[in-house]
Amino acid sequence: MSVTTLHRPAHRDALAALSAAFDRGELVTVFGRCTVEYDGRASSSLGPGDRLLILKPDGTALVHTDEQRTPVNWQPPGSEHRAAVRDGRLRVRSERENPDETLDVRFDRVEQVSALPVTGGRTVDVYGSEEDLRQRILENPELVEPGFEPAATERETAAGPVDVFGHDDEGRPVVVELKRRRVGPDAAGQLGRYVEALAREVPDGVDVRGILVAPSVTDRARELLAEKGLAHVAVEPPAGGSAAAAGEPSSATEDDER
Repeated sequence: MSVTTLHRPAHRDALAALSAAFDRGELVTVFGRCTVEYDGRASSSLGPGDRLLILKPDGTALVHTDEQRTPVNWQPPGSEHRAAVRDGRLRVRSERENPDETLDVRFDRVEQVSALPVTGGRTVDVYGSEEDLRQRILENPELVEPGFEPAATERETAAGPVDVFGHDDEGRPVVVELKRRRVGPDAAGQLGRYVEALAREVPDGVDVRGILVAPSVTDRARELLAEKGLAHVAVEPPAGGSAAAAGEPSSATEDDER
């Protein structure tokens, strides 16, 4: 694998490296002092600052600072990258036509340019998810407790959807909240809200039970469960899971505010 990296290149050298990388379909990173302008569904402007620009061969463009996991500005897949040197600055543009929008990054100083021939699978195998745990419970309800019978998943309540709803061996309604990892008091509070919401739906005198299914809970969570009359059952998600295609992060869809 051949990786191209230039340290503090002249703008013309950086331009040549970018143009060649675009032609080869490589992932590109550019770090340096720049301004950022966006025009499209809205308009935004970022003054001079040291930032990291990532350009992917699928048209994605991401501008990162030293904070947060999400970029301060971006273009979605399907955009087209171009570079030029204008007025003594390296100008990198990412454009798309539908909708019409442009991300314009102008570098006064370039500290590093890298072109990376990234390869590999485009799917992510997700193991031990809450959905895997749900399927395990549905296939083997005895993991919750002997006699438990699931009746519905994602059952709506005024407090939100219940992961698994069912009845115990005495016919009492049971709310089951699933967590794939060790959890704290927030999970206990969430289960309590579901139980309270469901209790308002059933006839007076019917006892609604709540069970938190998770590998483990903190001491404080255990105390809150006991205070609310709720239970915890330790169950691990299965080791194998389903493959999920890697896609756009839910926190940064193209319709989010810039």
